[in-house]
Amino acid sequence: MSSSFATSQAVDQAVLHLKQGELVAIPTETVYGLGADATNEQAVATIFRLKGRPSFNPLITHFYSKQAAFEHVEANATAEALADAFWPGPLTLVLPKKKTSPLVAAISAGLDTIGVRVPAHPLTQDLLERVGLPIAAPSANPSEALSPTTAAHVRQYFADNPLLAQILDGGPCQSGLESTVMGFDTEKRVVILRPGGLSFETLTSFLGYAPSTPSASDPIKSPGQMLRHYAPRRAQVRLNAHDIKPHEALLAFGPTTLSAPYMRNLSVTGNLEEAASNLFAMLQELDACGAQTIAVMPIPTLGVGVALNDRLRRASVKSNSLV
Repeated sequence: MSSSFATSQAVDQAVLHLKQGELVAIPTETVYGLGADATNEQAVATIFRLKGRPSFNPLITHFYSKQAAFEHVEANATAEALADAFWPGPLTLVLPKKKTSPLVAAISAGLDTIGVRVPAHPLTQDLLERVGLPIAAPSANPSEALSPTTAAHVRQYFADNPLLAQILDGGPCQSGLESTVMGFDTEKRVVILRPGGLSFETLTSFLGYAPSTPSASDPIKSPGQMLRHYAPRRAQVRLNAHDIKPHEALLAFGPTTLSAPYMRNLSVTGNLEEAASNLFAMLQELDACGAQTIAVMPIPTLGVGVALNDRLRRASVKSNSLV
């Protein structure tokens, strides 16, 4: 496995690997993804194999442009408007798959819809334009684990694994949280399937109404809906901590008098966007320190704070919980 920084030669190499049906870890503005040709059954199967991902958990497919994405889905007027307003960017639209689409069935995990996105990272935009293929790319981590926001995180997960041909290093991810995933109800009104980098408030302002959210009993329709997800490999996560117990590390937010032998502060000033960009990297660092538990201070449920709390809530679920 090679690991290449953002050079034209590295992108050329990634294009070759993808066209040969191999996996390439790619940077986006949200997190790093495991990229594969979404029209190649064996390549998509390798994603599931490498991640240990359940077959019922669908994938998001990435495209160079809105036009390329909408060749594969039936887009309604609201989807068109959202794409025009927020692509390239951290928005995934879940829409009915066209019968003419060559995307393999495993992408949809048995559903009649697919999630499509146009990422904003310039390196991956260049890659998508050059490769000329739809690229399936879930986060580049084992299933349920913390999402990677640097190439180093991907190497920690998959170092020397022959199933990953290349890591395309585009530097730290700007957003640090996965995309907001949106579907539509029977009346074509927006449903937020997964909160993400595009905030609820921004979407409400754009749509003129508050999007709905699925209930816990609804079937999985998009990535990020599993009960346990985004979790450290070693430590448990304790939420809304107002104190620190022995053997705990601290993930702080904003000004605090709390301290621990191992601690990180998502944002000393209480900036939610800064906290989002730091979340997975700081959880990775605290998980590596050997603490039994990571205590997390309360984070407001405003703006991107909704997505932050969603990730932390799923991270706190114990591994033997049912999905």
